[in-house]
Formats: sequence, C-alpha cells, structure tokens
Amino acid sequence: MTDAPALEGWDLAYSGKVRDLYVPAGLDLASAPEMLMVASDRVSAFDHVLEPAIPGKGELLTTLTRWWIDRLGLPSQLAPEGDERTPAAVRGRGMLVRTLDMLPVECVVRGRVTGSGLKEYQQAGSISGVELPEGLVDGDALPQPIYTPAWKAPQGEHDENVSFERTVELVGAEDAAAIRDLSLRVFEQGAAIAAEAGLVLADTKLEFGRDRITGELVLADEVLTSDSSRYWDAAPLAEGRVESFDKQIVRDWLSEHWDGEGEPPVLPPEIVERTAARYRELLERLTGGEGEPLVG
Repeated sequence: MTDAPALEGWDLAYSGKVRDLYVPAGLDLASAPEMLMVASDRVSAFDHVLEPAIPGKGELLTTLTRWWIDRLGLPSQLAPEGDERTPAAVRGRGMLVRTLDMLPVECVVRGRVTGSGLKEYQQAGSISGVELPEGLVDGDALPQPIYTPAWKAPQGEHDENVSFERTVELVGAEDAAAIRDLSLRVFEQGAAIAAEAGLVLADTKLEFGRDRITGELVLADEVLTSDSSRYWDAAPLAEGRVESFDKQIVRDWLSEHWDGEGEPPVLPPEIVERTAARYRELLERLTGGEGEPLVG
C-alpha cells in the first residue's frame, strides 16, 4: 500500500512513512552504490500515515534539505550531478544520494524542553541521562543545547531514547563522539541562521552514515526540515505563545479527535491547508526566497 510512482530504470526498495527509496533496476540496498531518495507528500503522526496528504510537502522538505546542506559546509549524502539524473516524475522532491552504511543512532539535539523530552524530564529530572535544572516548563530554553540520542529500532518497532554511553556501545567511542559533536555543530549553526529569520529552532534530529567506498562519515537523510525539527515563531514565543512551523497542527487536531484506537480519522481540509501553509511559510522565512521549490 504505497503511492510511490513507478520510475523507469529504478526499483522501489523501501517505502516509509514519508520517504521512498529507489535503487538502480536489478540492484538492492545492499549492493547499490547510489539510490534515489524521494520525499512524498504523506504526513504521519503517532506512528500512523494519515489521509489526505499535504500538497507540496515533499518538494518543500527536499528544497529545505538542499538549502541547509549548501550552508552547513559538511560532507553530505548528496551525489554529484544528481539533479540531471533524477527522473522528471520526481524532480523537485527526489535527491540522488550515495548509499551509506547507516549508524543505528538518531542524533537528537534539544535547545528547548518540550515534547517527549519534557515528559522524560518531568519523570526523571533529566533527558537521556543529561541532568537538567529544576523547575523547567514546556518551551523553556535549556542552559545550552543538549545531545539526547536514540537507538534506531528495527522497522515496526519504536525508537528508544538512550544515553551517550549506550551509543558508545552501539557504534564505538570514536563514532559516538564524532556524531555528537557534528550534531551539536549543525544545531548551533541552524539555530543562529533561524534566529536571523525571527525563528527559534527548538530541537532537531539528524542521521549519519559512512560512505561505503571512502569510509567518510557524512550527514544523511533530511536536514533541519520541518518534519525533523521544531521551529517556533520567536515573536509570539516572547509573549508565552508557541506557534510552530511543523506538523504540530496535525498532532493537535488528531489528539482532540482520536483516542489512538483503530484507524485515525481523515484530516479535514482546513487542517491540511493550514499545515501546507506553515510548511511554505517556514521555507520563505528561512530562505528569503532563495529556496524556491525546483518544480512548479
């Protein structure tokens, strides 16, 4: 059950909640030196893919990832001359990327206490083993950004928040330190650029993998998008109101209209439209028009 299009010369190797991965025809993810990563318009919340999709979302996410990669100055998964070789049917929301040996760690950096981190803090006074000051409430800024990794569970299972020490066990001391330091660097750069646009980067999650030929550790998958990060409008936040630029609109509506049992309800048109508008506004605010979608 997927809306992933058939692409001449490519085989669909994996279809996730949002992204579809294609490999050159006749190969698989284990043997392909490169793959096509396509962001769909699908939207997910609480581990469910919802209906309908958010129009233009895949292209906006892809455009934002490309924009950030251009600014971060870090090795990335993007393949050279990828645009020319991307099939026209998915151009704008597809990226030709190097196939990596992915590290099984989701690298989460938090500048604010909110979401699942808030729940963990309220229970333990810490997040992923990082002790925090007492009395923090939802949306509060942390004294400094913290690295709170998660173990990437096999497909169908839930990711698990873990300590830094556990990541050392998973990937070794050198790689654990490298991805921690790179993640904090990306967050700090991203937060500074977002602040210039009147935005607060509350948190983000990143992934890294090793190039199968060179062994180079590179940034993978989406980067600082509104699906992988929480962006808040700085002006209302200064007055105590959180206005987000991600799928929080969807989460909030779903929480009010669904008890989590059975299939989730269909999203109403106004929620779809508001969500699409927030995704577009984030891109416009961050890029000042530099990051216009590649297609249409």
